Amino acid sequence: MKTKKGTNQADRSYPLLSVDAVIFSVINDQLSVLLVKRATIPEEKLTYPFQGRWALVGGVIDVGQDKSLEAAAMRKLREKTNVESPYLEQLQSFGDAHRDPRKWSATVAYFALIPSDGVALAEGRGVEQARWWPIEDAMKLKLAFDHNAILQAGVERLRAKVEYTSLPANLLPKEFTLTELQHIYEVILGRPLEQSAFRKRMLAADFLIEGRKIRQSSAGRPAALYRVKPGHEAVFFPRTFYV
Repeated sequence: MKTKKGTNQADRSYPLLSVDAVIFSVINDQLSVLLVKRATIPEEKLTYPFQGRWALVGGVIDVGQDKSLEAAAMRKLREKTNVESPYLEQLQSFGDAHRDPRKWSATVAYFALIPSDGVALAEGRGVEQARWWPIEDAMKLKLAFDHNAILQAGVERLRAKVEYTSLPANLLPKEFTLTELQHIYEVILGRPLEQSAFRKRMLAADFLIEGRKIRQSSAGRPAALYRVKPGHEAVFFPRTFYV
């Protein structure tokens, strides 16, 4: 089929479409993000840009095996780092003519908050190293593509979401104290929370079950252990902690 200019429509240049995942965890009392160092492959310099640079986990969609955008993000995460995320939430789309030196490019970014315990990172194809970076350190790096902007958007979304959801509870062991839960919230938000108001909020949300066991605190006081009710892994609060 010919256009008015005599060119074939099949010859049009389409943009690259990729996915990127901003994977957060709390490690050593620090909010951290999973980054990969792009391998150095001299013979692929033109087709594999930003060699030797740190980047978010992601890559170009494979129409032959990716049934959806989320499936593509899950696949890239698994292939490049050996990480299986229980869920991914769509963050935002990014795209322009300059983010990728190969051609006009667009990416759909996802984010997730996962426990790092039991996660054995591994380097897949095109990856020299995979590791967790404290957020403050990661944001000082000059990441590949526009991944600094994506990471910034991910941090802002995560902290906004934590203000009104029970999501951080999924980072804790099966049983935990309210003090431990509050600490995880404070690490992610980057600020202290008032203890009595926090406890009241958590218990009023009715997503926790009090166990029969107690744990001695560092001060020697017994503390009740709680666990998340089945099916209540993402409860929404009626107002944020700012109120």
